[in-house]
Amino acid sequence: MFVAVCLVLGGAAGTNSISDEESGVRESGKAGKIVHSGDFPEKPEENVLITAEDGGKLDPAAGREAAADVVERMKALDEVAGVGDPVPAPDGKALLVPVTMKGDTENADRRVQPLLDVGASVEEAHEGLRVDEVGTGSTAKGLGETLGKDFEKAELISLPLTLLILLVVFGAIIAAGVPVVLALSCVGAAIGLSTLASHALPETSAVSNVILLMGMAVGVDYSLFYLKREREERRAGKSHVAAIEVAAETSGHTVVVSGTTVIVAMAGLYLANEATFASLATGSIIVVAVAVLASLTVLPALFAKLGRWVDKPKVPLLWRLTMRSGESRVWPALLRPALSKPLTTLIVSVGALLLLAVPALDMKLKQPGSDDLSRDIAVVQAMDRLTEHFPSKGTVHQVAVRAPADRADDVKTALTDLLERTAKDRLFAHDSTPTIKVSEDRRVHTVDVGTPYQPKSDGARESLDLLREWVPQAMADVPGAESAVGGKVAQGVDFTGHLKERMPWVVGFVLLLTFVTMVMIFRSIAVALSAILLNLLSAAAAFGALVVVFQHTWAEGFLDFHSSGAVVSWLPLFLFVVLFGLSMDYHVFVVSRIREAALDGATTRTAVREGITRSAGVVTSAAIVMVGVFAIFGTLSMVEFKQLGVGLAAAILLDAVIIRIYVLPALMTALGKWNWWPGKLSGGRGEPTAVPDQADPSSRLTDGQPQYVGFAAEQQYGQPTQQQHDQQPYHQGGHADPYQQSGTYRHDAPRPGHYQQ
Repeated sequence: MFVAVCLVLGGAAGTNSISDEESGVRESGKAGKIVHSGDFPEKPEENVLITAEDGGKLDPAAGREAAADVVERMKALDEVAGVGDPVPAPDGKALLVPVTMKGDTENADRRVQPLLDVGASVEEAHEGLRVDEVGTGSTAKGLGETLGKDFEKAELISLPLTLLILLVVFGAIIAAGVPVVLALSCVGAAIGLSTLASHALPETSAVSNVILLMGMAVGVDYSLFYLKREREERRAGKSHVAAIEVAAETSGHTVVVSGTTVIVAMAGLYLANEATFASLATGSIIVVAVAVLASLTVLPALFAKLGRWVDKPKVPLLWRLTMRSGESRVWPALLRPALSKPLTTLIVSVGALLLLAVPALDMKLKQPGSDDLSRDIAVVQAMDRLTEHFPSKGTVHQVAVRAPADRADDVKTALTDLLERTAKDRLFAHDSTPTIKVSEDRRVHTVDVGTPYQPKSDGARESLDLLREWVPQAMADVPGAESAVGGKVAQGVDFTGHLKERMPWVVGFVLLLTFVTMVMIFRSIAVALSAILLNLLSAAAAFGALVVVFQHTWAEGFLDFHSSGAVVSWLPLFLFVVLFGLSMDYHVFVVSRIREAALDGATTRTAVREGITRSAGVVTSAAIVMVGVFAIFGTLSMVEFKQLGVGLAAAILLDAVIIRIYVLPALMTALGKWNWWPGKLSGGRGEPTAVPDQADPSSRLTDGQPQYVGFAAEQQYGQPTQQQHDQQPYHQGGHADPYQQSGTYRHDAPRPGHYQQ
């Protein structure tokens, strides 16, 4: 009902999307605001390009005949508002027919198909010619279809892959389905709630993808935490309800802590002071909060209702593997170096991660552009042919000027002089004369100045810098004029600079709040500091891996991309907060199990071994699910999604393997009792907390009775197991009585003050 209500309310309210005016930063943002204030009518523009099929010189007569055919057919379409005269390319190899569509630009891709059909029919009617179409609607449609197919493929692979991994983990179909169903329910509710939230904070189109990514990650994780603990308690002999109660007290507590740390990390994006990041932060926080709420309410209720059915129907071989009794031999063997030689293991493992992080020092940031798109996409090939013959249609700088209406003639004169200056410089395109546009109120003027260079090239950046130097000079004699240079190149440069400026604030905020949260939860400065340092280490190593793969060309063939020699500018900041949140998720779970064993009185070495061994199955399973899903993003066409997928998968893999198996146990073993500084653990196995007052007659026992030492946990009597011997149980001296005490915590016993320091 909750999910349904969220979706219905969200659908009724509709989405308030981020406008161009709200999304810009620095000078390009100012240019966008100036243009927006001019209230220019936005009409979808299409460009029909006619070239020789073999790429050679275009036959003039055949070209004119095909162009006339295009003009005639386009004018007959209801979707077309106007058709311009054919324009020959300076190199004589192409003709361009400009077409203006009716309607707005937002939905042009849904109305452009009849125009594409005209282009296809003209090409078929004129042998030896190629007819391409590039523009507002056709480009959006071509890229949208490619991305749509990519995401369909990702969804078709990711859900079955997740279910298969969970089936191996649990060995039962219902148990494997619960995490996926819970995660998808959280995603549905969060999408509805984020739509409502968009009326307070405008939403970017990518927020639903981020909600799906984060929702599946934390939703599956929290279900795994809960279900594995509940099953562990049932195997220890508890009733079904008692097992759920213990899972609620332990794993439920961990879910709250983990959710809080993830929310704190994602909240850091608000300090980026940019609308897109604020939208992503809002969507992520909502889905994590919903996942925590569901894990504390729906999950235990579902387990209580399902009862023993949660382990039905069983998959025979997998069920037997998951229900094997006894301690795993694999994890103690993997942990042996960290436990036996902690300092050596710590130095080697940290050194390896630092070595992997070194390339991150050479990280270069750039915004993604058309030159990052796969050249296998048809519309991208058409864009390349268009910009080859008409450079001014490719990379464009937008000059925007706002001045009093009575100064309109002065502004137009200044812009005309500016265009004459650009016409003499090689950094700008000369295949056509730019057109100056004036708003109805004559207060705003804009003009697009093209450059023959690709958006990420040095030439494009040089042309931008030169134009930003010339525009203020041109407007210096116009009183009250304000000017700015925008466009795709300017947006990329400004956005990258803005993020570099804001990143220290975001990182500092996340680190500080995470530290405070961890200190409040664990009452230990040492645990909080180690958590932050280890997660910084894994994030740095992931950034190093990202640079090694995407700033060089060796992986181009393997991952099917073209290296631009840079990392997408928004990725490091977004990756940092996501990785920090998800890594803390694991860290809190593992340290909670170690602390639980330490509270039961185990030595540090034993607590580390028990805590990691008991949590290894859950952490490994969740990591495999995440790495599998994130790796699928590496197969998508867009380079930003490739980098996102590879970065997330590498970070989770490094965190689950090197950090959790070597660095964390080695560090905690080396620290010993200092792990819990400045607090200290109360009571526990082999640690007497109180001895009955000998002055009290009721405490005096006869010589024939064993004397019992008070323990924080309820006592367990009987012959100790080998594990209990290892944990140094107390033996009553002077008696051959079989009663022997071990402080081993009985999970079915009351747990007063278990989390008390």
